[in-house]
Amino acid sequence: MNPVQHAQISQKRRGGELEDYIDIHALIDSTKMLCTDNRHRILHTFWGVQEVIIPIFGHHFQNSAGASIEVKDLCEKDHLLVDFHHRFIPTLGDFVAAMQDIPTEGLAKRLEKFHTEVIDDPKLSATLLSPLSVTGQLKSLLITHNSWFINTILPMMGKSEAKFIEFDLTPSMFFNPMRFELWMDNGTVVPPSAMKLQDLKAKIA
Repeated sequence: MNPVQHAQISQKRRGGELEDYIDIHALIDSTKMLCTDNRHRILHTFWGVQEVIIPIFGHHFQNSAGASIEVKDLCEKDHLLVDFHHRFIPTLGDFVAAMQDIPTEGLAKRLEKFHTEVIDDPKLSATLLSPLSVTGQLKSLLITHNSWFINTILPMMGKSEAKFIEFDLTPSMFFNPMRFELWMDNGTVVPPSAMKLQDLKAKIA
């Protein structure tokens, strides 16, 4: 589905105008410009909603009909669950687990160098280090330590201005080696994080 179709779902469910919702859905899908298949869905996670979408749009906004709209609820029910056929919402760890072919030699030094040279505000560290906090995997920092996150996401948050520099790390460093998993494709199978829940549901049934 595209952002307009998701916005139509939000409009039907919550009232107001299409324009009330299109920007949020467009941002969730904006990673398509980084990866053209469904591996792009790194923002289709609770991490993406909490660490990227909400800091940009806030926890609530008022639509054109005067109703208060909860951003987290909108993202989950009108976009993430819809794209995965209402079966699950993957975790960032699911995507990081698919990043199996990323070279790890010298990665820690490259990330530390990037963090030191590009992030000049200590307050940004928590945001940039959040993938490591939720996954425990050093390679997850490639999701925030790259030219796209620094020059697109942080400025949208109002936390930093775009930097006119040559970037050593780009999104292609983690998207290109990322393995395509069937769970990424419209919920045809469940991701690792949802397997135990699926087994439990099968037993109950």
